[in-house]
Amino acid sequence: MKKSTILASLLAGALWLPAMAQQSGSPNQATSSPAQTSQATSSDQATTLQPLQPPAREGFWGRMNPFARKKYVQRQARPIRDRLNELDELTSANSKMIKDVDSRAQEGIRLASAKASEADQHAVDAGNKAQMAQQTATDANTRLNGVEQVVGNIDQYKTTNQTEIRFRPGQTALSANAKSALDDMATPLKSQRGYIVEVQGFSSGRGQAAIATSQKMAESVVRYLVLNHDIPVYRIYVVGMGNAPVQSANADDQGAKAKRSSGGRVEISLLKNDLEQLASTSNAAPAQAPQQ
Repeated sequence: MKKSTILASLLAGALWLPAMAQQSGSPNQATSSPAQTSQATSSDQATTLQPLQPPAREGFWGRMNPFARKKYVQRQARPIRDRLNELDELTSANSKMIKDVDSRAQEGIRLASAKASEADQHAVDAGNKAQMAQQTATDANTRLNGVEQVVGNIDQYKTTNQTEIRFRPGQTALSANAKSALDDMATPLKSQRGYIVEVQGFSSGRGQAAIATSQKMAESVVRYLVLNHDIPVYRIYVVGMGNAPVQSANADDQGAKAKRSSGGRVEISLLKNDLEQLASTSNAAPAQAPQQ
């Protein structure tokens, strides 16, 4: 009788312990359900799958089933594994999207920087060209002013050299000394412009005879210059003055009287204007243009 009572007590205790454990686990389940609900809500925003539902109680043991098999464990873990795989896929897609956006942003920044550098270079080139254009305009204005001054004075000739050739009475041919003097004066004229040669013949005597003699002496000088030094005829002006009076060389001596020539002579005067200076300026300008 006593043994039966002891066995009944042990069996009742064995049945009471699992029931108490299940009842103590129920409040924890009820307590954790709001957190699981919020987690399901947040995951519901990131996935299209339905929220995970807590497994239903199966059998007498419920979750505390000590005899759970492998298939039961796999069946319970499969939704969690699927959700983890989905989260991994979302994480990978987000990382790829972030990298793509970052690469496109970096490319856009690089292109914008390149465009800005190119625009700066164009601005610098435009500034240099504008400065060169301003310098060219200034040079052209300076040259134009010089040309205007030269053209305004183109008919103003200035005496730069004078030579006098003496002749013996009754002689019209040039002596060796006369030819040497003409060579010294005419040789540099081959490379010059804007000049004229004035030849005036003077002879002693009176009337037409003196004029004819002075003309012949002047013509001998002109003939030598044209044939021996290739001076164009249009640059030479010849005048036979005869026994015309000659003004005093001293311009301040207003009281001095004009003297008449006492022998045959020819005065050769070289007169120049600013045309040669204009030609040299025009040749220098094209030489500077290729350098700019």
